Amino acid sequence: QGETACLIAVRKGRFIWWFSVGDVVLYLFHPDLMKMGQAALNERQFYEWIGRANAFALPVPSYTRGVRELRQGDNRLFVTTDGLLECPGTPYVEAMQIDKALQSGGVEELLATIEALGVRDSTTVVTWTVTIDERVTQPSDT
Repeated sequence: QGETACLIAVRKGRFIWWFSVGDVVLYLFHPDLMKMGQAALNERQFYEWIGRANAFALPVPSYTRGVRELRQGDNRLFVTTDGLLECPGTPYVEAMQIDKALQSGGVEELLATIEALGVRDSTTVVTWTVTIDERVTQPSDT
């Protein structure tokens, strides 16, 4: 109805950069991070939009940005809109639930589940895997 959210992610080497306005989430699924319960790279921002109401056009623009080093091995990057996160029954409100579904049935499982539960909002999902062979930053006690 006049506004949208935006998330741009760029990877170079073992680093991911992101820029976000609004209600879109970028996750990084990797076994090392999942053991620590860490997956979301940004937070949903409920009162930011681009469009008629435009947080990016404020005297001081409102947005989120960040940089993260990926982990050694396979890193699954996953972007989703609020339709997946706010589906009735909230099957994917937690990052662990999304990761489990991706491992068992992939994106097809995610979409079939929310369709069966009567998802109310549009849902966009973009996912890709990046394999990092080079050595990455590790704690000094390992």
